[in-house]
Amino acid sequence: MSGAFKARSRPPPWLIYPGAAGALLLAALAFRPHADAPAPPPLLSRQARTALAQATPFDTLAVRPVRRAFGGPEDTAFAIGDGGLWLAPAQLVRGCKHPAILVGGGRGVTATARSPRSGGGLAVLTTPGGAPALPLAAKPPAMGSLAYVAGYVRGRPGEVAMRLIGPAAAPAGGRRRPGTSVLAWAAIGRTEGLGSDLTGLVGAPALDEGGRVVGVVLGWRPRRGRIYAAAPDAILEALRGSGARPPAGAVGQPITRANYDLAADDLRRSHRVVGAICANG
Repeated sequence: MSGAFKARSRPPPWLIYPGAAGALLLAALAFRPHADAPAPPPLLSRQARTALAQATPFDTLAVRPVRRAFGGPEDTAFAIGDGGLWLAPAQLVRGCKHPAILVGGGRGVTATARSPRSGGGLAVLTTPGGAPALPLAAKPPAMGSLAYVAGYVRGRPGEVAMRLIGPAAAPAGGRRRPGTSVLAWAAIGRTEGLGSDLTGLVGAPALDEGGRVVGVVLGWRPRRGRIYAAAPDAILEALRGSGARPPAGAVGQPITRANYDLAADDLRRSHRVVGAICANG
């Protein structure tokens, strides 16, 4: 019949189903919940680390060789004010006569604690000179939002990506004053080879996509993949307790799941995020 339509041929089922399964797999990979970062760059030679340590924002006369006291903590701190104002974990200064900010190459700057008994497990330190402050977020993070932690783990560079779960009763292994806000986060990515032991990351800033501080790491539970961080109001409480003001005009840098490892490297290289120890004198 001249007016009849000819049915169009369809591909066989054996060709359709694998193609559909492949498309679903690609979509799942594109939206996978994990966001691991590559391994950090290899350590520089001692001579190179010493050379970099000499190019710091600190008063050159204040930089000296430092060594961690036996059994003392080795944590993370970050610039919370220009000119040498730092936020660090309270455990760093508790019982410590010589807290120090590390600049690399076995060298550091002795710090003075301005608020050793502040709430939220945080303390404010001062040094002669320092890096530009990290900006504080103007409002608390929303449920399900992402944050990126830049710091040091067991003395090596390390970073973690995490998603906000909600308020927590208390951080794991940390101390805080009753009533202080603590937020629980789920780790969704970390530096390659970092493992579940995040020793040293206490005190590290949690940053939103604009590079603004939305929390400070207080502890973690590796089996559950949970990280506990002081909320923004605890940071403000620590600043008020020390007589310091929130940084004005501080500028952050954009951070995403794709670049948070590079952003963390920049923060450490510029000494806005540093290692902190209790030195032996």
